[in-house]
Amino acid sequence: MTVRPTLLLAALLAAPLAPLHAQAVRSPRKAPAAAPAAARPAAIRSVAYAVTFTRALAKRRAFEVRMTFDVGGPGDVDLSLPAWTPGAYEISDFAKWLSGFTPMRGSDSLRWNKVDYDTWRLRNPGAGPVTLRYEIHADTLDNAMAWSRDEFLLFNGTTAFLYPEGQGFDWPATVSVATEDDWLVATGMTPAGTARTWGERNYHDLVDMPFLVGRFDLDSTEVDGVTLRLASYPAGNFAGEPREAFKGRLRKMLPPMVQAFGAKPFRTYTVMQIADSSFQGGSGLEHQNSHVDVVTPPAVGSNFLDGLYAHEIVHAWNVKRIRPADLWPYRYDRPQPTEWLWVSEGITDYYADLVLVRAGLVEPAGFYATTSGKIQNVAGTVPVALTDASLSTWIHPTDGTGYLYYDKGSLAGLMLDIWIRDASDNRQSLDDVFRSLYRDAYAQGRGFTPVDFWSRVSRAAGGRSFANFGMRFVAGREAYPWTEVLPLAGLRIVQEPRLGVGTRMDSAGTVVTQLAPTGAAAAAGVQLGDEVVQVGDVVVKPGVDFGFEFRQRYTGRAGEPIAITVRRNGQLLTLNATVRTVGTRVEEDPDASPKAVRIRTGILTGTTDR
Repeated sequence: MTVRPTLLLAALLAAPLAPLHAQAVRSPRKAPAAAPAAARPAAIRSVAYAVTFTRALAKRRAFEVRMTFDVGGPGDVDLSLPAWTPGAYEISDFAKWLSGFTPMRGSDSLRWNKVDYDTWRLRNPGAGPVTLRYEIHADTLDNAMAWSRDEFLLFNGTTAFLYPEGQGFDWPATVSVATEDDWLVATGMTPAGTARTWGERNYHDLVDMPFLVGRFDLDSTEVDGVTLRLASYPAGNFAGEPREAFKGRLRKMLPPMVQAFGAKPFRTYTVMQIADSSFQGGSGLEHQNSHVDVVTPPAVGSNFLDGLYAHEIVHAWNVKRIRPADLWPYRYDRPQPTEWLWVSEGITDYYADLVLVRAGLVEPAGFYATTSGKIQNVAGTVPVALTDASLSTWIHPTDGTGYLYYDKGSLAGLMLDIWIRDASDNRQSLDDVFRSLYRDAYAQGRGFTPVDFWSRVSRAAGGRSFANFGMRFVAGREAYPWTEVLPLAGLRIVQEPRLGVGTRMDSAGTVVTQLAPTGAAAAAGVQLGDEVVQVGDVVVKPGVDFGFEFRQRYTGRAGEPIAITVRRNGQLLTLNATVRTVGTRVEEDPDASPKAVRIRTGILTGTTDR
């Protein structure tokens, strides 16, 4: 998944943003209760889920589920609801929103009790059909959750569909939706031949297909044999030329993705977008042939969100298919930590940046600017190993490191790409590594191992060892050697002055919303909530990015004293600061060698010289 900050955020040196799906830290999951040695769970088959969402249920912010199945013989049946949604690396305990658990055989109630907080046990129901009814409360605006309004519902399968414990996940099931006649249903699931009924061959696929139900806009476009669908809520808020322009950008994004990963794994792909005024910024959650975006209304249709869309669609290859062995197969009852989110999320973000420039949606200068911002973000945060950040995200650490695998992992991907291209004389690239992982791991029905990953990186680089890279820059905390790496790709790094603040422009002026711990502003005593009035000779004007003028005026003046004037609680304060070059700008090196230019061109276009 990924999160984009609010459109109003003008960060001079942005500190990492907490994901918009962050939850409170939870105690470790307890192990499932052990069954008596003689007890064997009864197998179930012919599983079907029927979802009902009507105007009456919408008023209560709820939907109903009827689960039917056949019990194969004697024994208890344990039914559990997942504790998390893959892609949202946090425990959500979806069982807390389930109520009215009612199992029946015909007109007779069946005995049941709770085994733990997300498992219901049917007490020896006997062979034959069972009908189970329950209700899900849907009022959490989050792309991993269930959320409803008077005429709309989003739900993920993990929030709604119970599964039988002890039976694995390789069993087929169908889902039907009963709703108002004039409402739409959108999902990536496979149609089952009956109106508003879909089916999947296993539980993993079943719960990886979110649903939109109700009033929303739905249309599609085609590119290279793939149908790209756009479902957007609320109806009418994304229409006309902006919608057509967006679909045009989607059509441009897909070919460079297919080129990079060497496969086209879906025939349809659905972008599910929700815009709501209670939400600031943009957040996306990936699925194998769709993704769900929740965005602030001013962002709808803007190029600002292109990076969000690209990131989530790239996930259809990297993590939904090319996945660490730690996450294969998914389990749903407890955390499933991995040290490899820097690849699954971080390198996905690197490819999202590449896709935009390779598709012609962003100029190379835009790619360099994005890379510069990531370098600045990493430099402004306490040092952290990529493996540690990947593991820690499950508990949302408050020191700003738990999500650094996005930017720092993206930069690690750039370094790997450059070193592979340099070592192979631009005949191989990071693309070749992922094509190989797709063929040799995902297509063989497994997740990739550390040996899989690093051996393919080494092979692409002509046998060069990357043990030192892993030790220093993945498991270690060393600063990335940009002055060594970037020239290999015909790039260079230029130091720029930075204050180390993120700001928001509103009716109160330019207000500080973020502070880099090591920045000049924090050292001077600037606080969150201060209104920035003047920085040195630069007067802060409404609606103007004062950061650009500051950088222009104070480049080359590192170490000079500078005054920062802020308004705090109605009082003007003058704080003494020092110009710091804590920021960096990546640009093309006019003196780059021919080889370096070829490598730079290859990165930007997705080509090699073989």
